[in-house]
Amino acid sequence: MAEAPLAQSSQDRSKDPGRLQNKPALQPEPYIGRAVARRWPLIERYTLPEMGSIWSEQAKFQSWLDVEIAATAAQCQLGRVPAEALAEIRAKANFQVERILEIEAEVRHDVIAFLTNVNEHVGDAGRYIHVGMTSSDVLDTGLALQMKASVALLRAELDLLADALRALAREHKGTVMIGRSHAIHGEPISFGFKLAGWLAEVERNRERLERLERVVSVGQISGAMGTYANTDPQVEAIACAKLGLVPDTASTQVIARDRHAEYVQTLALVGAALERFSTEIRNLQRTDVLEVEENFAKGQKGSSAMPHKRNPIRSERIGGLARVLRSYVVAALENCALWHERDISHSSVERMMLPDCSVTLHFMLRETTAVVAGLGVYPENMARNMNVYGGVVFSQRVLLALVDTGLAREEAYRIVQRNAHSAWNQPGGDFRANLEADADVTSRLSPADLAECFSTALHQQNLEVIWQRLGI
Repeated sequence: MAEAPLAQSSQDRSKDPGRLQNKPALQPEPYIGRAVARRWPLIERYTLPEMGSIWSEQAKFQSWLDVEIAATAAQCQLGRVPAEALAEIRAKANFQVERILEIEAEVRHDVIAFLTNVNEHVGDAGRYIHVGMTSSDVLDTGLALQMKASVALLRAELDLLADALRALAREHKGTVMIGRSHAIHGEPISFGFKLAGWLAEVERNRERLERLERVVSVGQISGAMGTYANTDPQVEAIACAKLGLVPDTASTQVIARDRHAEYVQTLALVGAALERFSTEIRNLQRTDVLEVEENFAKGQKGSSAMPHKRNPIRSERIGGLARVLRSYVVAALENCALWHERDISHSSVERMMLPDCSVTLHFMLRETTAVVAGLGVYPENMARNMNVYGGVVFSQRVLLALVDTGLAREEAYRIVQRNAHSAWNQPGGDFRANLEADADVTSRLSPADLAECFSTALHQQNLEVIWQRLGI
């Protein structure tokens, strides 16, 4: 057994403050950074290539380089950088992700590591890069480019979902089904009408994403405290214009995080809409309902034990991923309260949160569109479910018809409820037959009057206004 180290004298300890009594000398902690560049920010299972590439390390550093070159070009335009130097920077500026990570492991500063690697390529002209700028000018403006690109992808996917919903709604404008409240049969609607409600929400989310693109398309080239002390507001204005951004109204060292919180909240809200749709599909696919059904591909298996199973796995997946999006909302809001002009408590959160939210919603939108486009719809089952217990769901029409004959509403309600409840959940229960055998009803309503009460035409006659609003 090794001999225990002797206690150091106070004099010894004063010479080596890293040592404590009977403790070995502390070694420098290894840098816990990105030792290996990741290809995707999230697990590959839910990361589609288009969005994954936006949030790759390569794309991040490219956005930084775009910002640096735009700022240098602005300086050149203002006569502060020789044109020859700018041309050399444009021609030679490059980076290698692995080299940046190698440098970062030593300097423990990602922007410095990036600039060091860029200058290894550029050479002497590199002295004109990053003049008057702070790291956050690069980080936040580059991040704005990534978020803007992400929103553009999300908008494109949302448009595809809108197209799929509109086509399905148009096909089923007249497909009558039962409407439900509290999960209990209410009155007839059409499946197209249900889809119209989904489409309307998608259109609202389209507007939200349009606004969000403007909210996040904000950059800054304003220096260490945002005061333009070592740069010129014109540099910021020119550089942002070149990048397709607008200058922040008043930044500190960072762009205020309410914009990033709105990004996450908006994505979570879109995800909540997709969860609403997917939850409805799951409910309508239940065996005892079976009014719609997810497409079941050739060769697909529903259960390892039960060969008959056809599970709504894509809708369930959409609902689960919506929870992931919502889980980030609190973190995004908590990122808003930074100390003074800046700290970096938000940085670690955003490295995970923004890529994860972006790729997750992108996947969810693609998945939802596939579900809608391939959805099996069963009108026969809809008709069967609507007419259970002899059409009790037409009770309101019978009530109003009796009231129209001059019967007091309270009395009419009592008569109709009596006949409905005697049919409800009864073997062979038949509401219409009960009415036809009730003298209190037949004395006031003719067979034709009663038949009219059981027509679905009334429930569809005013839906044209909704079709017109949504272009269905």
